[in-house]
Formats: sequence, C-alpha cells, structure tokens
Amino acid sequence: MGHMDWLEFDGEACSTARALEVLGDRWTLLVLREIVNGVRRFDDISQHIGVARDVLTRRLTTLIDTGVVTKTPYQEPGRRTRYEYRLTPAGRDLRPVLLALMAWGDKHRSEDGPPMTVTHPDCGEPVHLKMVCEAGHELPDNSKLWATPGPGARRKKQPQARVSKTRAASGAIAGCGSAP
Repeated sequence: MGHMDWLEFDGEACSTARALEVLGDRWTLLVLREIVNGVRRFDDISQHIGVARDVLTRRLTTLIDTGVVTKTPYQEPGRRTRYEYRLTPAGRDLRPVLLALMAWGDKHRSEDGPPMTVTHPDCGEPVHLKMVCEAGHELPDNSKLWATPGPGARRKKQPQARVSKTRAASGAIAGCGSAP
C-alpha cells in the first residue's frame, strides 16, 4: 500500500492532535518530567519548576482527568492527609516522548552539552531512542516514512456544491455539468 495524501484526510482525526489536547503546553510536560523523575508531591513540583500553584493545580487536574496521572493520599505523622501524583500506564507510555524531547533539547538547544544523562541501571550505559519498524529494521533519523490510513482515519468531507437559482430549476448543480 502506498502513502496517503495527507490533505485528503480530516486533520482532527489525528492522534498527534489528540495527544496535544492533553500535553500541548510547557507546564504539563515539565510536571510530567518531575513525576517521571520521582518528584511526586505538589509543593515539591511547584518549587522545583517554579510554576504558580493555580497553574499546577489546573495541569494536574487535566492529567488526572485524562488518565495520565493518579492522585494518591499520604500522611506524615501528626499532619493532615496530602496527595502525591503517580503515573498511570498511560503516563508511563509518555516516557519515550519525554526522552525524545530531552534528546532534541540536548542536540539543538544545549550550549554546554546535556545537563543530564539517562542510563540503564543494569549496565550503566546511556539510553537512546531508536526508530525501528515492525520487521526490526533500525531506521536512521532521515529515513523516508510513509503515512498510511489507519482504522481511525476519516476522509475530509467534500464541500457541498452550491445550487444556482437558474440551474436549480433545470435540475443541474452548479459546477457539475450544464443545464439542458
């Protein structure tokens, strides 16, 4: 099967657009970065990234409502119940997204080199993301890729033709032939 003509398909039926509805702002991604790195308590997240409390509340609410994060109660001795935030399976699926953003930032936005390296604890070697097809072929970053329609693809609705008053009487639709 060949590639799809992108412009023939509905841009709203797009997994990237749907993901960006949840993740498409700087604070949301930084909150996720904190939680992935083990910073799970509201005050710690707020202080570490310098986000206003009301902004953090809204971002966490969105992440909870969309099933990316759960809110788990904890209580320190003699204190009131508080909450920490943990990744759900959907949240853990975002780790490669955060690693890809970090790699891009290291390559294109870091003047002094990477501020952090992520390593595999079993061997101590750095972790790198790779593009691999289903057959196991490792693809270089500049590989030609084809988009093909998936089961959720929707073709754009064709604009409805306008019926001109003069042709309406004869049964012809404007732009679709001529009146007899």
